[in-house]
Amino acid sequence: MSNIPETGRTPRVQTRLVIIQVLVVSLLLTLGGRLWYLQIRNGDEYADEANGNHVQRVVQPAVRGAILDARGVPLADNETRLVVSASRTELMKMKDDGEAVLTRLAGVLGMEPKEVMDKVRLCNAETPQPCWNGSPYQPIPVTDEATTQQALQIRERSEDFPGITAEPTAVRRYPAPVDARTSQVLGYLSPVTDEEIQKAKDTDSPYLRSDQVGRSGLERTYDKELRGQAGVTSYEVDKLGRVMGESESDPGVPGSNLVTSIDARVQAVAEAELHEAMKTARTQVDKITGRPYEADAGAVVVMESRTGRVIAMASQPDYDPNSWVGGISAKDYAKLTGKDSNYPLLNRAIQGQAAPGSIFKVVSASAAVRAGHDFNDRYNCSSSYSLGSRSFANFESQGHGPITLGEALKFSCNTVFYALGHQEWKRDGGIKPKKDAHDWFYRTAHDFGLGSETGIDLPNEVTGRIPDRQWKKDFWTANKDAWCKQGKKGGTYVEQIAYENCLEGNQLKAGDSINFSIGQGDILVTPIQMATAYAAISNGGTLYDPTIGKAVISPDGKKITEIPPTSHGRLPIGKKTIADLDKGLLSVVGPGGTASWRFGGWPQDKIPMRAKTGTAQVYGKQTTSWFATYTDDYTIVMTISQGGTGSGASGPAVRNIYEAMYGLDEQGNQDLKRALLPAPQKGLPKISSDGTIDAPEIRPYVPPAPKDGTGTEVLAGPPARRD
Repeated sequence: MSNIPETGRTPRVQTRLVIIQVLVVSLLLTLGGRLWYLQIRNGDEYADEANGNHVQRVVQPAVRGAILDARGVPLADNETRLVVSASRTELMKMKDDGEAVLTRLAGVLGMEPKEVMDKVRLCNAETPQPCWNGSPYQPIPVTDEATTQQALQIRERSEDFPGITAEPTAVRRYPAPVDARTSQVLGYLSPVTDEEIQKAKDTDSPYLRSDQVGRSGLERTYDKELRGQAGVTSYEVDKLGRVMGESESDPGVPGSNLVTSIDARVQAVAEAELHEAMKTARTQVDKITGRPYEADAGAVVVMESRTGRVIAMASQPDYDPNSWVGGISAKDYAKLTGKDSNYPLLNRAIQGQAAPGSIFKVVSASAAVRAGHDFNDRYNCSSSYSLGSRSFANFESQGHGPITLGEALKFSCNTVFYALGHQEWKRDGGIKPKKDAHDWFYRTAHDFGLGSETGIDLPNEVTGRIPDRQWKKDFWTANKDAWCKQGKKGGTYVEQIAYENCLEGNQLKAGDSINFSIGQGDILVTPIQMATAYAAISNGGTLYDPTIGKAVISPDGKKITEIPPTSHGRLPIGKKTIADLDKGLLSVVGPGGTASWRFGGWPQDKIPMRAKTGTAQVYGKQTTSWFATYTDDYTIVMTISQGGTGSGASGPAVRNIYEAMYGLDEQGNQDLKRALLPAPQKGLPKISSDGTIDAPEIRPYVPPAPKDGTGTEVLAGPPARRD
């Protein structure tokens, strides 16, 4: 008989099974307890630790696209520099947080240790510049001006410089071909801010912390196209900053190139001539103040009359855009923005506002025609115009008797326009305007585009000011309290003016309209507005949006997006009035005209020149010089603040620009081999199969040598560009 139980298990086997079951249950209980401990008891703590393991992105900035002139000459591009960078991640692994390495690095670079350490510290609300506001996992640039010898020392002694790299990197450059800085037109770059990153994060062009963005000029307007797309490599790191692996990598895409309508050669001449005109004006004595003209600022615009494309735009004082590359120093920043700087960052062609003086008379003549006055009727050009006990005198002309509006432009007769402006003011009801008041002079100014932006593709354009009835009311509302507090009946001149403004500053008075008719008083315009208006007279009436961008070309050259000319309206006058204005402006250059003394020998039969001089009086300052001109192809407007008369200060410079463009000498002889741009540039630069844009060789313009009385040439060089 067998001793084996019915189950087939001996007591010994059963005992073992029980022990195994107890062990399994114990292990399960232990595992469950551990899971409870990890997920329930200390779940928040470990969740925080897990959150320390995250992804960090290292950015390789895209190569920014170039800004080119109309023929492909670079105005802004990139150059390869030796950039020394520090890896903050590697430095933080060292016992002294990399202080010894950075001190040795400072010795090699010729910098102070504190300067280097400040550059690699992270920015926050309490940390002043310099500091790093990008990702701490991004290599932090210490300098972009390392020499080859310094880079070799760092690379050959890598054991002494752990975490330090010295590599060639593309850096923005403004080459100023033939000394054409084009400062305010190009603008400059600076690092993106946290606020900008947040605003752009949900757009189709988000910023990365490493991005350099355009702050003004074309760099800002076309920033999205020029910036490209940075390369991004993502790394998994733990909370201590240790890299655990690479998760993904997106290659960068270079920025597109911007072709502009600027001609670098004409730009150089425009800058040089403006500079020389201001310099010359400072040698002339102002007969009113008895001291030399200050000529403290100026601007010039050269535009294609039929398209609105800007060929050249210069503003003085200017600056070197390269001073912003790699971060501007506090000293240089103070020079550009301090109270004694005269603010060279301002583009006075689109941001400089002043009364236009007599170049405004084309608007007034047009307003008179709209009001029902015949352009070719006779209007009395007396030596002065009286309003009660007040007398308004001619500034640039004496009395000429009865003349047409065209002759009023030729002689720049103020009194003709005084009378017309006063007459229309009275017709509209004077200080008690009719409900159906036409206000032709003010309305026409608005219709010429004044008091509004022209739409130029540059940021921060100002509107100027047309002091019509509504503006008078708004201005009075904003200032009446101060006027009433300051004003005093029978007090000083300033106190008396404030007193009168307090009582009736909201009224458009006869004197306001009389002054307005000749571009004086409270009116403000910009050079780009007047260039747009005169170009419209030249082209038959179209008010074009001034444009500088001509085309955006992809890095590979396969995609070309042209920027066509666009308009924002037409002049509010018919073809006959435009033709009459044109004829009147032709006579300004002819015998007896206010600009004739500046255009002796000009080939009027081959290249008809139209012009209008302007000399604007400004309270407390010397007169502002204005000179507005156009040919069949181009419009040029120049202004010099506190520079004197229009033809006296600006006239020679404007003529020199035209002579360079058309290849003329002083006697009016044309040499097309010398001509910089005898006709507007058509088409785009040649694009090679690899996407590069061919740039022609460019040389400084040298004007033809003037001749003495015997016909012998006198040696001469180009005008001086800088003091």
